[in-house]
Amino acid sequence: MTDSAAPAGRFGWISPDSGPVVARLFHALLGLVFVIAFASLRAQVEPLFGAEGLSPLAEAVARARPGGWAATPTLFWWESGDAALRGAATAGMIPGALALVGVWPRVWLAIATLLYLSFVSVGAPFLQFQWDSLLVECGVLALLLPRDRPQKTAHLLLLFAAFKLYFESGLAKWGSPIGDWIDGSAMSYYYETAPLPAPLAWFAHNLPGWWHALESRAALVAELVAPLLLFCGRRGRLVALVVLTGFQLLNLATANYGFFVWLALGLHLFMLRDADLLKMYARLPGRAVWGRVLLPREDVSAPAWPRLRAGLVGAFGVVYVTLSLATARVELGAGAGRWTAALQRYAEPWHVFNAYHLFAQITRVRVEPEFAGFEAGAWRTYDMRYKPGPLDRAPPIVAPHQPRLDFMLWFYGLRARRAPPGYVRRLLTQLCEQPERAQGFFVTPLLARPSHVRVQFWRYRFTRPGEAGWWRREAVAPELVVACSKGQVLR
Repeated sequence: MTDSAAPAGRFGWISPDSGPVVARLFHALLGLVFVIAFASLRAQVEPLFGAEGLSPLAEAVARARPGGWAATPTLFWWESGDAALRGAATAGMIPGALALVGVWPRVWLAIATLLYLSFVSVGAPFLQFQWDSLLVECGVLALLLPRDRPQKTAHLLLLFAAFKLYFESGLAKWGSPIGDWIDGSAMSYYYETAPLPAPLAWFAHNLPGWWHALESRAALVAELVAPLLLFCGRRGRLVALVVLTGFQLLNLATANYGFFVWLALGLHLFMLRDADLLKMYARLPGRAVWGRVLLPREDVSAPAWPRLRAGLVGAFGVVYVTLSLATARVELGAGAGRWTAALQRYAEPWHVFNAYHLFAQITRVRVEPEFAGFEAGAWRTYDMRYKPGPLDRAPPIVAPHQPRLDFMLWFYGLRARRAPPGYVRRLLTQLCEQPERAQGFFVTPLLARPSHVRVQFWRYRFTRPGEAGWWRREAVAPELVVACSKGQVLR
């Protein structure tokens, strides 16, 4: 791998066509994603991770201390109180905003990445989504991108990140244990059972069965074939751009996945040439404002030690690709050997060398937990803000914000017959003893002193055309009732 301004040699068609204009726009878009990610996190950081939260971050730090920094890289080793959490989430928006407007973007993206990694390292289960790791990975790779000159190796690594995201997810779909993508049944269930569907999901779900079979197989082909075109010259990349962008726009229209779609679309920039973006830029109003952000400087001197810089980027590229492949081999179940497993264990804490397996198998049943409090001989149902509740309430548009508790309760519903996880036990305790701490998660006013709280499980289905409301439901699984008297609260 070498630093070069243009593809050269027999395998030049593998090299991306993107350059400093693409790099600048990617830095700006990544800065925007960091602003969104930290703003979303700031809105819920204390009720989720505070000392009285559902998954106290200080407790996670204490559990991680024996392993040290290498096993859990986080700034919260030094301070993990509520003020530190609020401050870190608020501070994370600032470097993202500065990167967005082009002020020392690589410096500020490095700071934003370190802050976000600090949360992700100790933020399970609420910060364990694949797009959280993807944001850290993109933040690290963005540091390799010069803003005023080409750097083919760095651009190739970003193109490889896009390849991983789609191709590995395609491999996971191909290996689905129930074969739902191959037999065409996956999309018959997807829109109805997505964690937080959007209003258009109802309409998409009610399309004919033959269409769902077609789009199921089309999604599989798109993720297995289009990524290969990323390394097949300009025409191949343009075909991949159209196919994969359409794929993500469908995700954006029908479900709420936080900042994921916007981050994935940012990686699509590396399928373009600088000239493509400059043509669009020439037609935009307000060019004088954004020219400083998007247009490379022409008076930039040659970098010092160019061979050393290129060698360092190339060396990182070898490590990045090697550890990424090792991680994929382990996480996609390819029968990894001892050395591969050891490499994966080393790479995992850093969230840079990730493997992706999005929607490997589509859930066929949507089971929603519903909370309620009991007082004066009657139950009061507590409706949450974003997940399905009242049957006549439309699925919301939430993205790019990700309400982490609503999202995680989707997983809890899938395991309704098992003991509740720790964050649910803490939520039940709050509903009994400190309902004011949990009120932000609910639209229904919570009872101040319930004698009991309950979790009831419902199977939700979209209605059919002509039926009233958006949802229909039926009770499933045993309900869980907890007495709130002292000593009987579930812990």
